[in-house]
Amino acid sequence: MKKVTILLPAYNEEGSFPLIRECMSQVLRDNAAYEWEFLMVNDGSTDNTLQQMIRLHNEDSHYNYVDLSRNYGKEIAMMAGFDYATGDALIIMDADMQHPVDVIPEMLRWWEEGYDDVYAERVASKETWFKRHSSRLYYTILARLTRVPIQRNTGDFRLLDRSCVEALKSMRETERNTKGMYSWIGFHKKGITYQQKLRTTGETKWSLHALIGLAMNGIMSYTIAPLRIASILGLLVSFVAFVYLIYILVTTLAFGDPVAGYPTIMVTMLFLGGVQLLSLGIIGEYLGRVFNEVKGRPAYFINSYNGEKKKSNTAEF
Repeated sequence: MKKVTILLPAYNEEGSFPLIRECMSQVLRDNAAYEWEFLMVNDGSTDNTLQQMIRLHNEDSHYNYVDLSRNYGKEIAMMAGFDYATGDALIIMDADMQHPVDVIPEMLRWWEEGYDDVYAERVASKETWFKRHSSRLYYTILARLTRVPIQRNTGDFRLLDRSCVEALKSMRETERNTKGMYSWIGFHKKGITYQQKLRTTGETKWSLHALIGLAMNGIMSYTIAPLRIASILGLLVSFVAFVYLIYILVTTLAFGDPVAGYPTIMVTMLFLGGVQLLSLGIIGEYLGRVFNEVKGRPAYFINSYNGEKKKSNTAEF
């Protein structure tokens, strides 16, 4: 019997556990031909999320949990889930249960037909107009800047074969954009559609600041286009400055026009200073990510796995 793991990263989701229990019970009823593991990752929650995980684990052997030592963010929480999942396939779902379990049988069917990554595409979203359109614009820009075939209208809700999980486990960078990694690793992919549900408890943990940070990681993890843009901008500024220099020389020597003093100097200095600061900022973003990676620190530490302390405090490979 094949084993499938459902990964549920959670941060301050204590109110969602009755719904999690209900949905996972439905998964067991509708897909009895498989052995199931429900792997919960506590991402440093400050409410009773961990206590709810412990209760589920003690009541039902299908539930396992990893307790991270602090809040690392969803990307790292998923990384920990990849490390501790034991199934032949892995399904990633949000702990708020906005991802419907009704599409899991279809995911399993395509997996059995040989697909390694069965990803779910939203056919509609209840998000705000700004978030929908800014997300669409971001993925359009990212797709044009990188050679990696970026998937649109998709998130982490997908089924991954063990081969994909092992590939993702081998990628140990801490500045992660897992949505891009799904595309980068390749493998045989299949898209299906789903209707996203409304959140019934709690509130989203994705602030505007966090979304901007994730977007920056996505761009700088898969393309060096910003560096090239800075280089092109420098060349254009140099060309314009050279043309303007010729213009000043010609008008001064040929026509005796006086050279504009203070305004010209100030405008030129401010413009060049802005270009330099922009270029330095782009370089600094890449350099900061290099700095974080070369330190070689583990991406996360755990308090326990199913209540048991680990000697190394991280997963073993």
